[in-house]
Amino acid sequence: MDRFQMMRVFTEVVKAGSFIRAASLLSLPRSSVTSAVRRLEAQVGVQLLHRTTRSLSLTPDGAVYYERCRQILEDVEALDGQFQITLNKPRGRLRIDLPGPISQALVMPALPEFHSLFPDIELRLGTGDRLVDLVEENVDCVIRTGPLADSSLIARRLGMLDWVTCAAPSYLASAPRLESLEDLAQHRAVNYFSTRTGRNADLVFQREGEEVQVPMTGDLAVNDTQSYIDGAIGGFGLIQVAEVVVRRQLASGELVEVLNPYRKKPVPISVVYPQARHLSPTVRVFVDWVVEVFAVALRRREESAGGR
Repeated sequence: MDRFQMMRVFTEVVKAGSFIRAASLLSLPRSSVTSAVRRLEAQVGVQLLHRTTRSLSLTPDGAVYYERCRQILEDVEALDGQFQITLNKPRGRLRIDLPGPISQALVMPALPEFHSLFPDIELRLGTGDRLVDLVEENVDCVIRTGPLADSSLIARRLGMLDWVTCAAPSYLASAPRLESLEDLAQHRAVNYFSTRTGRNADLVFQREGEEVQVPMTGDLAVNDTQSYIDGAIGGFGLIQVAEVVVRRQLASGELVEVLNPYRKKPVPISVVYPQARHLSPTVRVFVDWVVEVFAVALRRREESAGGR
């Protein structure tokens, strides 16, 4: 095993947090992985890892070496990729994170097309509402909604998401009338709470160009979007979500939009990646592909709206 391969093994051990998991990911015997790290330490002349029977951690020297190894491997991958992308054959593992409902509504249905175009890219797709740290968690790119505060990241706008306030017909049939924002005082909502602060998010509306935030009471509070939608379908009250993620439920009548004249201002959605990944051919082809997926979806939405 040459020096470059030993560096790759070392970085995989650090990311996996264990020799056993790294060996499994690399399809190598554990003994080979352990031997590669020991040989690398001998060549470098310092201890890179603290090892106990229960844990594995970087030494101070190991932390510095790991960051340089990671950068070198990324640069080599990007350099190789310049030739791969010319041949239209980018390859390697691509780690993506995106909101679950966006994945279900837009990305997953189109993913077979991406795989047919780039069969040598292995996708590791994480879904959820948690805000991941791209660098710390070694994620190549994410899809995020709302304004982006981290200037160290590169963002490409996918479009603007329209938001709807909606509820199940069963809830609306037994609830007081709902024609104005003042009527909300007589209504319940499925509350969405932050896992970081524990606070419920207010419903947000636009009235005469001004944003209006309305706190709501309710019998159910959740912290993920799919449970939020399911709670509304179950009759627990109002929710406010991106229109694209409940398009099917609105079309089928499972959910009904309310307070349309007071719709929340559209929210930007972007694909985001660290600056160090901007040359990666796998990131580049995924970003170009997902931009087109959203362009088609939003174009269909506008055509549908124009036909009504």
